[in-house]
Amino acid sequence: MALQRMGIVSNYTHIRQCCVAVVGVGGVGSVASEMLTRCGIGRLLLYDYDTVELANMNRLFYKPEHAGLFKTEAASRTLTEINPDVAIEQFNLNVTTTSGFEAFLDSLCEPRDVNDASSSIPRRSRVDLVLSCVDNYEARITVNQACLELNQTWFESGVSEDAVSGHIQKLVPGENACFECVPPLVVASGIDERTLKREGVCAASLPTTMGLVAAMLVQNALKYMLGFGEVASYVGYNALKDFFPTMAVGANLECRNSICRRRQQEYKAFMVSPEQVAKLKAAEEAAAAAAAAEAAKPVHEENEWKIECVADDDDVDESAAAPNVSEGITFAMPQRESPKESGDANVAETDASVDDLVAQLKGLS
Repeated sequence: MALQRMGIVSNYTHIRQCCVAVVGVGGVGSVASEMLTRCGIGRLLLYDYDTVELANMNRLFYKPEHAGLFKTEAASRTLTEINPDVAIEQFNLNVTTTSGFEAFLDSLCEPRDVNDASSSIPRRSRVDLVLSCVDNYEARITVNQACLELNQTWFESGVSEDAVSGHIQKLVPGENACFECVPPLVVASGIDERTLKREGVCAASLPTTMGLVAAMLVQNALKYMLGFGEVASYVGYNALKDFFPTMAVGANLECRNSICRRRQQEYKAFMVSPEQVAKLKAAEEAAAAAAAAEAAKPVHEENEWKIECVADDDDVDESAAAPNVSEGITFAMPQRESPKESGDANVAETDASVDDLVAQLKGLS
């Protein structure tokens, strides 16, 4: 709540109404879940099908007494002890299987009335954000597909097999790249994740790298849900050089996923909807009116010296005295003779008048 009192967040209590789904409760997902729980998230949905092993003890969060438990169950116990006000739902399923994907999709959606089960109305997601903390390509593709179907914003995260680099990426269907448009590993290193050979590879793990990636993930999740700061599009991490590359990854117009291409068209249509056009037109008209009002203002609205501009054809009494406002002194302007009366002598009289005026000015100095 200090963030709210300091003006960083306008309404921090809104986090109690937020729901986040964490897919993969391993080295990154378990730490991210703990951070969200300590921040006071309203509801957490945890997805995993693996069990805790003693080999996992080099990671954060889990304890030796958790060995043999499902990760979702062990996480739920610990998180409830930390903050019992968080509503936690556990789902022990493999989202990459056909039945697992359907169960995953159903769990993310708002319950539908049995009478409307055959309705053509698109299903709506009940979560504010999905955090993908899985460690394989198939699971990421599955999460990507589910979020595209539900038009659900999500964050992808990962740690490299050598444990010295990682990344997070925000994916908004239609607005920026989906996972199939440009996978993060391709962005970071040019390696296609589909070509990675997983069998026989013993991935390294460092709690430092995984904890740092989890922190970046949750930090941006909070900014997204509570509406403060700038939410990162892509942030990488290279532990060997302490380098944090950032970039924006646009959607691929030729993405092989048909739903992604459809979401892109919907996003473009939304950006140029009649309401948006009306807003832009109103803004242009307001800007034009403001410019016209500015142009109509006097050039010198505050005229300290009382200077006036008159047209050439205005009748000016040249015999009138010209006051010096600052000193209260009046200059007597010599009267000229009419050209008809003086003839050629008018030029000499003009010069004399100027000389008289100069003499008066010198006398004042």
